[in-house]
Amino acid sequence: MAEDQDSSQEKTEEPTPRKLEKAREDGQVARSQELATTVLLFAAAMASIIFAPVVSRNMLDVAVFNFTFDESAAGDPAFMFGHLAESFRVMGLVTAPFFAIMVIAAFAGPLGLGGWNFTTKSLMPKGSRIDPLAGLKRMFSMNSLVELIKGYAKVGVISVIAVLILWSQVDELRAIAREPTRLAIVHSATIIGWSFLLMALSTAVIAAVDIPYQIYSHTKKLKMTFQEIKDEYKNTEGKPEVKAKIRQLQRQLSEGRMMSDVPKADVIITNPEHFSVALQYDPNSMPAPLLLAKGVDEVAFKIREIGRENGVSIIEMPPLARALYYHTKVGEEIPAELYLAVAQVLAYVFQMNEARKGRMPPPERKPKVDIPPDFRRDE
Repeated sequence: MAEDQDSSQEKTEEPTPRKLEKAREDGQVARSQELATTVLLFAAAMASIIFAPVVSRNMLDVAVFNFTFDESAAGDPAFMFGHLAESFRVMGLVTAPFFAIMVIAAFAGPLGLGGWNFTTKSLMPKGSRIDPLAGLKRMFSMNSLVELIKGYAKVGVISVIAVLILWSQVDELRAIAREPTRLAIVHSATIIGWSFLLMALSTAVIAAVDIPYQIYSHTKKLKMTFQEIKDEYKNTEGKPEVKAKIRQLQRQLSEGRMMSDVPKADVIITNPEHFSVALQYDPNSMPAPLLLAKGVDEVAFKIREIGRENGVSIIEMPPLARALYYHTKVGEEIPAELYLAVAQVLAYVFQMNEARKGRMPPPERKPKVDIPPDFRRDE
């Protein structure tokens, strides 16, 4: 029933970061073939413009080199192979920068959208790739229609640009016929390079339309139902009832450790019923009093009970108890703003303890401590 309900829900929710990360791990990222093609063509056109004069002159020199040799050497295979090897060496050195740029562009183009993403999961065989029905579905899908439209658009745009370029270069092309051979070859290479650049730039128009579409299409494929988001949250964060149980166990363990420290306290300050805080202070080893335990309601009662069992002095001072509870964590030193108030309480407890032992008279009255305004809590 749950599966039927999930399948009937519309995928209207944006993909979560976890869904996007998992898709990337599976090799599913937004890619634009048009962007990659545009980058490659643009790089080829720029390389042609930059290196065309040098390459064309060297090509002419290689041609002259291969057709001007002694007639007697034509029958010497070693000589002819040497000529061929030298030709390959020269042309290899001349064209190496061009091909280096092409290799860089071939790798950089696809990374323009989606970035670097290497995964072996895309190489794993999938039955859907050889499923005839799935293949027909892909053939007549919206994506296939978009690709068909892009194909016609590319042919149309490039054809129109090519015609306009040829029309604008008619006089230049006619002038080539009247130029010396060496100059005509360099001139022709330059015209081809600039024409190639203009046609490459025309594909940028298609790429500019294709990139937003690919991002939209990729996001649409990864959209989720509300139930899928809830299931993902349960799988990643854990079920709420399990998390609540874990937090309860953590509180119990923390309270157990805290309660074991209560017997070490020098004084327990109470609200008197709702709040209890246990403090320890050793002037020889501590720079300031330490809060060993704190709690409200049942925990506060437990702290007082353990304190009584171990002979810890219990003092009722509601404002100070609330200030210490809200502004000090267990195991931390009390704030400097409460030093004076706590010192008065500790001095009072010391006198009480000494009076019980008969060493000095009991204090006349319980000290009246002053709590700074920022540390006062009414509840």
